[in-house]
Amino acid sequence: MKKRLAIFIALLLPLGLLAQDTTSNMGYRDYTTAVLWQQHSGEYRALAFQAFNFARISLLERLKTVGKDKKYCVVVDVDETVLDNSPFQGYEINHGKTFDSKDWNQWTSKGIADTVPGALSFLKFAAAHGVETFYLTNRDTSEMAGTLYNLKTLGFPNADQAHMLLKTNTSDKEPRRQAILEQYHILLLCGDNLSDFSNVFYRSGKNTIEQVNALQAEFGTHFIVLPNPMYGDWEKQFYKDSKPTEAVKAAERLEGLKTY
Repeated sequence: MKKRLAIFIALLLPLGLLAQDTTSNMGYRDYTTAVLWQQHSGEYRALAFQAFNFARISLLERLKTVGKDKKYCVVVDVDETVLDNSPFQGYEINHGKTFDSKDWNQWTSKGIADTVPGALSFLKFAAAHGVETFYLTNRDTSEMAGTLYNLKTLGFPNADQAHMLLKTNTSDKEPRRQAILEQYHILLLCGDNLSDFSNVFYRSGKNTIEQVNALQAEFGTHFIVLPNPMYGDWEKQFYKDSKPTEAVKAAERLEGLKTY
């Protein structure tokens, strides 16, 4: 009898460990609804179209008021601003994680991301009015070829190395923005993350909500924000460690919820 019981326990033990591991590391599943919303909801498309419709109106207004001593440009982020990476996020969830740099590099090298709704038509509209586009992204320089291939295949204007500013030694985009300003008037900045517009928003010791409130007149007129429920700098405020596990991140996200 004892022998049979030992065999029974031995058979159940791996299943128990598997169940324990699965339930303790399900934090990546928290992102499922966000990815599904971006991929399937009409509301996501509507918000993207709304953002770029505002961009057209604001571009024409700024062309009337900005000086002619420099050339004109718009500065756009790449990921979730002009290219939709939700299939990558779906792949990560199906493989039990939220982000793996190796997987990301494989994804960007394929150059198969679709456009964010309205992005291509807006940038073509800008080009038709003599306004160049700079792609200011924190993709690594090693991702240049795949990124350019993706943008060129989709027909984006100014898809060349001269207009592509990738990350080198810092993720802070301000130095690259300042470099553009030496020769261009930046009429609009488009992005899904507040750091795509200014580094004041996530600067250490700053209250991001207060900074947004102080600059509210810039949104829709100078800063064009795209919806991205999947990831962003906003999420970092909940994590105490620099590299938390998925389980820890899930628990800390719950702690950050407002409730009653």
